Amino acid sequence: MKQKLYKCLMLLIALPTLYGCYGIRPSRGGAEAKTSERKINPMDISLPTGYSIEAVASDLTFPTGIAFDGNGLMYVVESGYAYGETWTQPHLLKIESSAKASVVATGSENGPWNGVAFYEGQFYVSEGGERDGGKILRISKEGEVTTLIENLPSMGDHHTNGPIVMNGYVYFGQGTVTNSGIVGEDNAKFGWLKRHPDFHDIPCSDIVLNGKNYKTDNPLTDDPDDKANTGAYVPFNTTTHEGQIIKGSLPCSGSLMKIPLEGGEPELVAWGFRNPYGMAAQNDKLFVVENGFDDRGSRPVWGTGDILWEVKENQWYGWPDYSGHEPLDHHGYKVPGKGTAELLLKDHPSEPPKPVAVLGVHSSSNGLDFSTSEVFGFNGKAFIAQLGDMAPNVGKVLGPVGFKVVMVDVELGIVKDFALNKGNKNGPASQLKKGGLERPIAVKFHPDGKSLYVVDFGIIDTSGKGTVSRKGTGVVWKITKQ
Repeated sequence: MKQKLYKCLMLLIALPTLYGCYGIRPSRGGAEAKTSERKINPMDISLPTGYSIEAVASDLTFPTGIAFDGNGLMYVVESGYAYGETWTQPHLLKIESSAKASVVATGSENGPWNGVAFYEGQFYVSEGGERDGGKILRISKEGEVTTLIENLPSMGDHHTNGPIVMNGYVYFGQGTVTNSGIVGEDNAKFGWLKRHPDFHDIPCSDIVLNGKNYKTDNPLTDDPDDKANTGAYVPFNTTTHEGQIIKGSLPCSGSLMKIPLEGGEPELVAWGFRNPYGMAAQNDKLFVVENGFDDRGSRPVWGTGDILWEVKENQWYGWPDYSGHEPLDHHGYKVPGKGTAELLLKDHPSEPPKPVAVLGVHSSSNGLDFSTSEVFGFNGKAFIAQLGDMAPNVGKVLGPVGFKVVMVDVELGIVKDFALNKGNKNGPASQLKKGGLERPIAVKFHPDGKSLYVVDFGIIDTSGKGTVSRKGTGVVWKITKQ
């Protein structure tokens, strides 16, 4: 291996655009090394001078969101589902001052519950809907659950996300069914293709296709020689042709939608996102964090970062043919040893705007909130929780990416680390054999603005044959300015 790396280094000096070195180097993602048990030690976390951190809740199973009621009391949602097809019951938990958790409401095995918001005495929860379709739920403090909308297109790779409440509506994100528009073998590995073999992405408005089709093995049959040929926005093993029109409809995938507080039909806010996950409002502006493409499936895409957007209503944001402001046939997105992704749409709805900021490739940038307090500091800055890479399932990385909380100046687009594990190596705490951050997935400022709470999903291990998420390893951290 050392000789190969040396030869590649010499070639790279002569040919800077050669991808051969990348191809032979092993992937070193944050979940690929076998992890140790979960430890909790705030001293293992690096923060800016003058800030401290403590664990205020632990032993949680797949926590994904946090909210505070009108009295400032903390509530957390446990997902009920984790990649690797791990199913449990989702919960809304009340966290007492003693860090003891009590169950407010329990959902069915149709997770993940991806987030929670509190507004005028009610909780609003996004039910991801991996098994039966996404929902937005309203939950009273007494635990009464009301479904405000259901049958959202969530049974694929990505789910129903959010929510937030603003202007008398519940806003939520709806992720795409696939990585990049084509149903393929990677979706069978995720587990959903056999459950829903006719499921595919749905555009929000009419689109015209280029007619690109992709041939793969057929995982739905036992014949090893059986092949499938699949186009964009259609079921697996269905072809398309140039000029074919795919009708748009609501609800649709890869979108932001809204419904009235009492429920009702969805209204489109914006579309063309891959997986719009974290959402927050700041000065009457709506911001969303989008998870970027993976190097997997029939139409792999390489080198696209996660994106922070300021959302304008009725705007198209580029999926499945753009990452930010750049089309995917740009040479910078060439997959090593292969090529760039072919564009799927013949006519694009519009030119995507420029992002507020581009975040780390495969960082899985998720939960989002803004500081609004001079007491905490960094007033007006965005804080984003980065779950960290899921390599090798998402593609190769040469070192762990994410596993921290970053801060973004939304005026300048500058991204800085805010909370991360100490040491010369990045990665989840269990891999580093320390007691710091594992997989931050959500952030939320307390209503008094004095403290930032970080929801830490817990241990995810991809070092074996599949993805294993460990129950009871989730934590909530509290960061305060001393």
